[in-house]
Amino acid sequence: MAGNLKGRSFLKLLDFTPGEIGDLLSLSATLKANKRAGVSGRALAGKNVALIFEKASTRTRCAFVTACVDEGAHPEYLGKGDIQFGKKETVADTARVLGRMFDGIQFRGFSQQVVETLAQYSGVPVWNGLTDDWHPTQVLADLMTMQEEFGSLKGLSLAYVGDGRNNMANELMVGCAKMGMHVRIVAPKALFPKAELVETVRGIAAQTGGQVTVTDDVAVGVAGAHALYTDVWASMGEEAKIPERIAMLKPYKITREMMAATGRDDTIFLHCLPAFHNHDTDLARQFPDICEVEDEVFEGPRSRVFDEAENRVHTIKAVMVATLGR
Repeated sequence: MAGNLKGRSFLKLLDFTPGEIGDLLSLSATLKANKRAGVSGRALAGKNVALIFEKASTRTRCAFVTACVDEGAHPEYLGKGDIQFGKKETVADTARVLGRMFDGIQFRGFSQQVVETLAQYSGVPVWNGLTDDWHPTQVLADLMTMQEEFGSLKGLSLAYVGDGRNNMANELMVGCAKMGMHVRIVAPKALFPKAELVETVRGIAAQTGGQVTVTDDVAVGVAGAHALYTDVWASMGEEAKIPERIAMLKPYKITREMMAATGRDDTIFLHCLPAFHNHDTDLARQFPDICEVEDEVFEGPRSRVFDEAENRVHTIKAVMVATLGR
């Protein structure tokens, strides 16, 4: 299972076949069951893993650390102030140094080119913990959560509602299409995903039996959806755009009424987190209308956001075991 991934980097789901993604999901389920049964893993025993973070993180950092320790590896956190990364030393030179000292490298930051360069020059598997373009470890956890809820993925419909040109919308389109799902991006036209990516994903869906819809019509976009998904309206580094995004995206806030508009009573709510769903954070107090999801939905019986967050550990562990493990 997933054995053919040894030595591969995990930079975006576009690089993987539906079968390979399915194998990673199966391995994730096995590793999750093992952890809950108290079965310790040693697939990464003796391995050293560098964790490079340009951006702050809760789930990605904690999931990588926990996954490393669970499987016997040593994780080393490298914040943006800890190394000469891109300042006094090029990314390529840093990659060649770290590749001599570590068995695998995780990168979470801004530029996709940086994580691609790390993979090109380090000589070890590199895993993308988030860039401005892609977020593959998150979407693997999203797919796992939907598979747990509905039994299988093929034919399910997911509507992503909100900022349709961010890394989550990009990766969800690819991941859902690869698994034969019906993915809808529901966003104002100014925030539609890039046309070239939409065409690429439609080509994938044509091979897998999936469908891709991009629309600014909420009613059309959410009808029949098994899952409604959203993300914050301004990504990290876009805080100056918050007032503009609130004005554009208020009609796309996920509410109880929108959940009911799916026409299904089993629709689940998903979010990659962190989420603005109440006014208990500094930013939400500063911008009271920033909430992209109603608190009653976030805390409601159809919310699966914390299952999703837990699944980051199991899917990240699967990626590392499959690409680096013994």
